[in-house]
Amino acid sequence: MQTEEGTLEEQHSQIQRVGNNSSNQLSQLMEDKEEDMAKSALTNFRAKEEEIEKKKLEVREKVRAQLGRVEEETKRLAVIREELEALTDPMRKEVAAVRKKIDAVNRELKPLGQSVQKKEKEYKEVLDIFNEKNKEKSQLLSKLMEVNSLVGESERLRMKRLEELSKHIDSLH
Repeated sequence: MQTEEGTLEEQHSQIQRVGNNSSNQLSQLMEDKEEDMAKSALTNFRAKEEEIEKKKLEVREKVRAQLGRVEEETKRLAVIREELEALTDPMRKEVAAVRKKIDAVNRELKPLGQSVQKKEKEYKEVLDIFNEKNKEKSQLLSKLMEVNSLVGESERLRMKRLEELSKHIDSLH
């Protein structure tokens, strides 16, 4: 009986293995197909990205070329305009040059004028402080003279008092 059960179990496990194998093979095939599809989609995406980058570069180059031509034309037009202006009035060009120089000098004068005003203000402030200190010094000198006079008077009175005390002491002896 055990042998029959053992045989049945073996057959059953073989059937399971075959079933598992075929199911594993089927899932493997599905995974391979999915992977191939993903690789294909990724390859297509990259190809489109490269194509877009190429188009972007082409458009940039065209724009750059157009800008270069526009700049050249702008320069030519500026030269032509200057020549036309020079033909209209030959003195006009000289007047314009003198005006440019005047404007340049005015631009230089503005900060210099501001600097002068600032320095004058600083000078006035310092002069006021100087005059105030001189006035204070004069007042202090006057006070010193007054104090010296009072000190001299005080010393004279003290000497007089000392002499009186000295005479008084001498008279006591």
